[in-house]
Amino acid sequence: MPPPPVRSPSRLLLCHCRLPFHISPQTRLPLSHNSSVRRRFHCSAVSAVSALSSDPQIAPTDLTTTPPSSHILSIRESLLSRRRTAADVAGEYLDRLRRTEPHIRSFLHVSETTMREAEEVDRLVASGKDLGPLAGVLVGVKDNICTAGMPSTGGSRILEGYRPPFDATAVRKLKEAGAIVIGKTNMDEFGMGSTTEGSGFQVTANPWDISRVPGGSSGGSAAAVSAKQCVVSLGSDTGGSVRQPASFCGVVGLKPTYGRVSRFGLMAYASSLDVIGCFGASVIDSAIVLNVVSGHDRFDSTSSTHEVPDYASFLMSTDHFESTPLKGLKVGMIRETIGDGVDVGVISSIKAAALHLEELGATITEVSLPSFSLGLPAYYVLASSEASSNLSRYDGVRYGNRATVDELNSLYGDSRADGLGPEVKMRILMGTYALSAGYYDAYYKRAQQVRTLIRKSFKDALEKMDILVSPAVPSPAYKIGEKVNDPLAMYAGDIMTVNVNLAGLPALVVPCGFVEGGSAGLPVGLQMIGSSFSEEKLLRIGHIFEQTLPNYRFVPPLL
Repeated sequence: MPPPPVRSPSRLLLCHCRLPFHISPQTRLPLSHNSSVRRRFHCSAVSAVSALSSDPQIAPTDLTTTPPSSHILSIRESLLSRRRTAADVAGEYLDRLRRTEPHIRSFLHVSETTMREAEEVDRLVASGKDLGPLAGVLVGVKDNICTAGMPSTGGSRILEGYRPPFDATAVRKLKEAGAIVIGKTNMDEFGMGSTTEGSGFQVTANPWDISRVPGGSSGGSAAAVSAKQCVVSLGSDTGGSVRQPASFCGVVGLKPTYGRVSRFGLMAYASSLDVIGCFGASVIDSAIVLNVVSGHDRFDSTSSTHEVPDYASFLMSTDHFESTPLKGLKVGMIRETIGDGVDVGVISSIKAAALHLEELGATITEVSLPSFSLGLPAYYVLASSEASSNLSRYDGVRYGNRATVDELNSLYGDSRADGLGPEVKMRILMGTYALSAGYYDAYYKRAQQVRTLIRKSFKDALEKMDILVSPAVPSPAYKIGEKVNDPLAMYAGDIMTVNVNLAGLPALVVPCGFVEGGSAGLPVGLQMIGSSFSEEKLLRIGHIFEQTLPNYRFVPPLL
């Protein structure tokens, strides 16, 4: 489908990563022809940018088509050179947050100490003391990750007003590196949902089209980075809760290997699947955050002792790129993810992204994972079963707000009935049923057997391929309320991501294109999957991909 006419600066964004031809499943364009088309399209887009930039009402920074740069490194350089102060940076982000928050509703709580913490960073700069790698960087934290003295509700009314006396390990490491926690981001209650419509407090809107969902359950964290309300953010990923909103909001989303990042301080949903991940505007920002939060933690017995490399050191400057920097890389495109049930525009964007990888020297091969379709039902059995156990602590006695009643059973029942939302209650019931006597073997045990098959299929595929690729989501962001009464349709949206959690593997989502929708198009994310603890490989490939994609620019029209 050809790009629409350029009627406004925001409309131009729709053109930036779309190829001017349709790619069918059978299309195999010669590399030379494809490169020529890309060059012609690049030139036409740049010409359009030049024409629009003459409009005095349009800020030049909004029209640049340079590859994404590191906001973290930019802030650090400006502090060390004394060009800007941390207070200036914090003030800029807080001003933008105040302007955009009424439309997006990304945050459940905004810190009152942000400016004071920024001024403390400025005092460190003035005294000549060493700065941490995240000095002056504003970080949003998903509301199910504990922050000392700051509300941490998990998006649930049952924990309304709860302020933990401690920081989650990931948050503690961020603060030790100099980061400033700007606030707590909205989410589906206890991570159970794909839209933030399951939040006990509010629904977050997608910065690309405020009538659409940002994804979930980490929708607030993704929307906050997309709208530049914070520099980077933390989320959690149980079945795709970082990668799906990253795709919907046009940002980079990273789900590490299970055990790479400590789960201490993360409110448990499904303990064998939960992982803390991160969002950034660029791959290098995500790499820097991962470097800070990774590592073994004595408070989490499932955290790995595997050595933590310097992830950012794997990301070379574009000045050092060869003409085919991915030469020799073997990429497997998962056949089951580009067929029936996937939006045609999403398939076209993913195949265009694969062609770009091919231009960079990679070899693209279609691979089949026969057990892929079994992952979704297995995931919901296992996740619901673990949730039914983990959430039993919210009973009005050990944790959570307490109902005012005279009898113990009523205390338990009324506290949970009043404090928990319908989606959480449904999953608790599903999990309790799956674990009950007479049904355990038929559901939970069978799901664990399927999980073993999925792990094996990924292991076999990744022995032949360096990475696997697929869409992050089968569709672009949909309208708020569109699937709220059809939970099965919403669950089906997790088909691309849940298998990765069942296998415990790392995955990276990078924006790769657009489909029709909204005023400026809707972003599509490419999911890259690697073997355990291969984050450095995924980050290197993702960095090269985003730095070389023609006219890479994912700035929502709200900005």
